[in-house]
Amino acid sequence: MDSYCKARLIAGLTQDKGGNDVVLMHIGKLVSFADFFVICSADSARQVKAIVDHVISSTKNNKIKIWHSEGYEKSDWVLLDYGDIVVHVFTEEQRLFYELERLWSDLPLEHIEAA
Repeated sequence: MDSYCKARLIAGLTQDKGGNDVVLMHIGKLVSFADFFVICSADSARQVKAIVDHVISSTKNNKIKIWHSEGYEKSDWVLLDYGDIVVHVFTEEQRLFYELERLWSDLPLEHIEAA
């Protein structure tokens, strides 16, 4: 599975558990550590955990290996590193605070519509 297909799959998985405002950021032309960011918001820390748990179990079932994760205990911003894809699941407040889309504003951004 290529990076774009994997990123789209993961974006859809975040939406399965209510992830809001899901975007793909095409970062591969600017950095070497990944091809895409998948970014989404959740209404609460509990929902962040539900989204993350679903993404991790579903990607494992699809034989997509996670390399690293951070932030699960606090669950206001969880990062999942799949090598070529880095997933950011934020509470609304944390997403507004860190503004990744603004920090990386010169990169192509694809809004993923809910299915």
